[in-house]
Amino acid sequence: MDKKKKRSFIILLAVLLAASFAGIIITMHTDKHESVKAAMRDAVLHDINKIDIFGVIQVDPSLFSGFIVTAALLLIAIFIRIFAIPRFKYVPGRFQMLIEMWVGVFDDLAKTNSPHKNGALGAYLFAVGSYIFTGTMFELFGVQAITTGGHSVSLPAPLANINGAIAAGCFSYLFIMIGGLTTNKVAGIGRTLKEFSLPLSMTFRLFGALLSGMLTTELVYYYLTLSFVLPVVVGVLFTVLHALIQAYVLTMLTSFYYGEVTEPAHPKEKKKKKTESKPEAA
Repeated sequence: MDKKKKRSFIILLAVLLAASFAGIIITMHTDKHESVKAAMRDAVLHDINKIDIFGVIQVDPSLFSGFIVTAALLLIAIFIRIFAIPRFKYVPGRFQMLIEMWVGVFDDLAKTNSPHKNGALGAYLFAVGSYIFTGTMFELFGVQAITTGGHSVSLPAPLANINGAIAAGCFSYLFIMIGGLTTNKVAGIGRTLKEFSLPLSMTFRLFGALLSGMLTTELVYYYLTLSFVLPVVVGVLFTVLHALIQAYVLTMLTSFYYGEVTEPAHPKEKKKKKTESKPEAA
């Protein structure tokens, strides 16, 4: 590295440090509209900050996030289907490779864990995995909304609410049960019911992971001496890791148990076997 590059790097670093300290000093005397205890409590229970939808109903910010993420995914899917897929070529471009790689991850997961019946499973894993990943990454955009109390809040991930996590876990469990029913009839339902704790484990794994990241970020934001630069690093790391890990874990568990309940029943061994041989001639 020559002297000019070193000098430019030092100047850039000095400017970033000066801006960081200036931001800390400027925000030192600002007041929060709620204490850290209230912020943590609302992050778990969601009983303080509500969003009014057209004056009809007051909903939790995470539900509003779910509406936005669902609408965005549907619009993206429509645009890809209409404008991109008809132009796909035998030699793929970058965008086509990205789409094929994203679909291939969930398709391979379905075929690996459920070799007997995986047609609908691959589509479901793609849908739920994309929703978890996109919904978690949505938190990074910092979309603001005005609560009924007149305060501005950043919309959280849809699954940061326990109700959203319960819906994801129970729906995956129901999908597994339907797969067992269509493949092995009553025996498939019996196999699914044996794993009665599966929706609970899926629910609290999703909720606990996303909540821990959100609480950590909120705690860092609350203390002003840390709230200018550090939350960017903490928020991005926690959000990206949780988006990847939770999308993989839930889809992996769903595909594994789906493959288990849809495995064809082994034929029963014949109880009666010919054990007598022909009598030898005297």
